[in-house]
Amino acid sequence: MDENEILGPQRLGPLTPLVGEWEGDVGIDLSYHNKDDETSKTSYFEKAWFKPIPVQENGQQSMDGLSYQSTAWRHGEEAMDPFHDEVGYLLWDKKNGQVIRSVVFGRGIAILAGADAGPRDKEIHFKATLGDPCYGILQNKYLMGRATLKSFESTLKLNDDGSITHSSDIVLKLGALNGEEMHHTDVNTLHRVKRYHPGAEHQ
Repeated sequence: MDENEILGPQRLGPLTPLVGEWEGDVGIDLSYHNKDDETSKTSYFEKAWFKPIPVQENGQQSMDGLSYQSTAWRHGEEAMDPFHDEVGYLLWDKKNGQVIRSVVFGRGIAILAGADAGPRDKEIHFKATLGDPCYGILQNKYLMGRATLKSFESTLKLNDDGSITHSSDIVLKLGALNGEEMHHTDVNTLHRVKRYHPGAEHQ
């Protein structure tokens, strides 16, 4: 780090640059489409926000963090229902050098994923595995029988131009593919469109 660079207290650790509202129009989703019985790529537009939350304490554990929401629309369907929506928390455990991502997807899926991270890291790599008692995956009965989520990995990268790039790789065991496993992947780059700051209401 440049010794002349001034970054402030970084109370949120590597999550500090995320605070605000973001948009991205270059998303690519690779997934199986039940209605068409095919695996294909879909381009999409995404909106997201990250807001600070009160300090979270579990006995001796103390964490700062963000609540967040992400919603995505396929290109050409921006005025229609989104095809993806998720809400969750990103928590910074400074003492243990961990970022925790708890996320709920509208399809009846809940994931708790963990990542080792330093206070000024520019990339955070999350991972969760089905059956893991700590960083694991929960899903509804329908999915367990027809599209079981085996593992979840995602990366959040802070780019030099101030944008953020997120990517994810979900391994699924699909009944429609005779139990074969496939990788459902997503990637998008977002730019901040609003800062949460008293002097920046119109940014």
